[in-house]
Amino acid sequence: MGFAYDFDWGVLWRQPYGVWLLQGLWLTIKIGFLAWIIAFFLGIFVGTLRVTPWRWLRFIATAYTEVFRNIPFLVQLFFWYYAGPMIFGEDLGRQINRIMGLNYYIAILALGLYTASRVAEHLRAGFASIGADQYQAVLSTGMTHYQMYCHVIIPYALRIIMPPLTTEFLTIFKNSSVAMTIGVAELTFMSYRIDAETFHGLEATTGAMAIYLILGLTVVRIMGIVENKFKIPGMIGR
Repeated sequence: MGFAYDFDWGVLWRQPYGVWLLQGLWLTIKIGFLAWIIAFFLGIFVGTLRVTPWRWLRFIATAYTEVFRNIPFLVQLFFWYYAGPMIFGEDLGRQINRIMGLNYYIAILALGLYTASRVAEHLRAGFASIGADQYQAVLSTGMTHYQMYCHVIIPYALRIIMPPLTTEFLTIFKNSSVAMTIGVAELTFMSYRIDAETFHGLEATTGAMAIYLILGLTVVRIMGIVENKFKIPGMIGR
């Protein structure tokens, strides 16, 4: 006796399930963008420290990169959510746990810190691809090391590493789906919620996959425009 599955694709737009998917998508976009702001600027800072002439700064930056890059994001997310508040002591930790929407803010912070380590490593690779003569040429103009990095080396390295930055920007939206494990109602969470309500998990997860695909293609398209605008002729072909 065969099993007949009763397909119902209308669940993707029927109230309130369609609204749930849109709410999940909006939360996914917010988590991704806010986490990217943290990852981008912190990644630039840490990546730059990794090539400074001061050994203790290089050690701190290297330790940060290796710790956050080599521990799975899910483990880090659980640490910040379950154990992180206890760092501040038992009483303060309990108060932190009472913050409304704490899981949402922790998801942003954890994803930003994790991705920053990857951005920092890409930036270090960008610095390594710049010849020593170029550093010396900039310093010969009378710039300090700080001015050299801020006005010349960092902008140049960012243009070199634009393709891997595009990948990280896309990945941060996909990694946001892990936030469902601490109760953040992003897109993946909402698809499972629809499944629990309607028992149409195939349609719900397929719809979520389609939305992620459209979101990813949109991100790639936008970053492609950015790459073409800032590309260095002869170094980036897209």
